Amino acid sequence: MSDTFERMDKKLGFGMMRLPKLDEDDAASIDLEQVKQMADLFLDRGFCYFDTAYPYHQEQSEIALRKALVERHSRDSFILADKMPILRVKDTADYEMYFKDQLKKCGVDYFDVYLLHNLGRDRYIKTERYGGFPFIEKMKKEGYARNIGFSFHDDAQTLDRILTEHPEVDVVQLQINYLDWDSIAIQSGKCYETVKKHGKKLIVMEPVKGGTLAALPDAAMEVFNAYYEKENAGNIPSPASLAIRYVASLSHVNMVLSGMSSLSQLDDNTSYMQEFKPLSEGEKELVAKITDILNSTIKVQCTGCRYCLEECPKSINIPDYFGLLNMHAVTGKTSNMYYERFSMNHGKASECLQCGKCEGICPQHIGIREALKEFKALYEPEPAK
Repeated sequence: MSDTFERMDKKLGFGMMRLPKLDEDDAASIDLEQVKQMADLFLDRGFCYFDTAYPYHQEQSEIALRKALVERHSRDSFILADKMPILRVKDTADYEMYFKDQLKKCGVDYFDVYLLHNLGRDRYIKTERYGGFPFIEKMKKEGYARNIGFSFHDDAQTLDRILTEHPEVDVVQLQINYLDWDSIAIQSGKCYETVKKHGKKLIVMEPVKGGTLAALPDAAMEVFNAYYEKENAGNIPSPASLAIRYVASLSHVNMVLSGMSSLSQLDDNTSYMQEFKPLSEGEKELVAKITDILNSTIKVQCTGCRYCLEECPKSINIPDYFGLLNMHAVTGKTSNMYYERFSMNHGKASECLQCGKCEGICPQHIGIREALKEFKALYEPEPAK
């Protein structure tokens, strides 16, 4: 492995998936002049890691990165990560086509970190079929990718399988934040331990959960503000800072990405990450209190024991579906990507026979049939008449 990770003396990376826009309704209308200012300030403050991907901003993120960063700064002043759009790969030859296009769009001769984008159980099967791992390994041997790996959204068991079958990878990029740490659906904590077990470098995405942890509800903000009024002499930081520092405090994390959308966001993030201080014990307790407040709105008190699966005649993935239902209750967001993955080799919610066998074995005595109806309304709504 190259010295890429030894160069990362600061743990904050610039994720270029939520760049400022000239038109909020047009993802491709990137405010390039503001991005230039952001890139300059980021480098001036000693940070160097930039992360992009082929589909970001309707395929304009890589071009914006070239114009704002590559054409204006020396190649040795930054570390660049990009990702293969495996969803679009239809044949083995497509890997080389997309890779060459990405080098051209970014205006570079090599990537410091190159990842297969968004692996899960579904895309892993496809990637194995077309030879995605041999391709990125070849790019590393030829010097076009200094470090190789994949970004990942799925459960720890799938992650363990991939890392066991492909020990050649250097790095994994995971979704980790304090709200998802014990989540049945996202499994941030279990996935973190899996990467640690395999000894791979770890890049973290979604530390603020798409902005959810940057705009806390009133009850959580009261606890947040009260803590810093007392412990920090009234100097109250942003909620985002607590979320990012939480992840950066994890011992096995090498880099934390933040998808920054304005110069002010970048100014805030770099201000507390320049001289990074891990969370204090008091702040860890604060995180636990905020997590409890957020989780108090969950719909189903499912513990993920999976006994229900033993009885379900349709093998409906009830625990993971309930994890998604709870995620929606807390954040207001759904994820069709996770539903597609969790339903692989399992019945859909709409296939429930309403037989009640699952409820007879559930230790928590959950009204599973009614909860599945609510989940179905979210993920398989009836077509409009």
